[in-house]
Order: sequence, then structure tokens, then C-alpha cells
Amino acid sequence: MEFDGAKIIEQGVTFAIVAVKSSALTSPAKENIRASFIPFFGNIPIVLMAQNARGIPTYDGRRDIVRFLANINPVKIPWKHYYVTSA
Repeated sequence: MEFDGAKIIEQGVTFAIVAVKSSALTSPAKENIRASFIPFFGNIPIVLMAQNARGIPTYDGRRDIVRFLANINPVKIPWKHYYVTSA
């Protein structure tokens, strides 16, 4: 499995952002998708982020964090590429 994500500490709040396909944001399994990243980031709020064809992000998660991220240029997010192998 591979994904792009970031763990951020901002204003005393620790959270993670994970880049997903747009369909994940409207999926009935959205909470399961979010929970699947807990092993990588721990039990912190996880925000899902998808970009449209023009690169404009849409965030889904805790409201205060989403409001914060809506005012941040996604280029400034410290993205990391995760490559996970099965044991």
C-alpha cells in the first residue's frame, strides 16, 4: 500500500492529513477509510483530502481542522510518501 500523508502539530493540536481519491469523500465507508490510517498515525484526528482536476483540495474531517486547512496552501503541508509492505 502507498499513500501520501502528513502529521501536523498546529496550535497545540496534533492531526494527520491523508490524500485520497475524491470518491472516498462520499463513500459510505469513509469512516472505515479514515480508521485504516490509525496504525500509521496513532489515535489522532485524521482528515481526508482529495483534489479536483485543477488541484483544488477538499477536506473531510473534524470541523475546526478543516476550517484551518481551508486557509492553508496545500503546497505548505509537509507531505510524506508512505510505502507500506505486508509483514
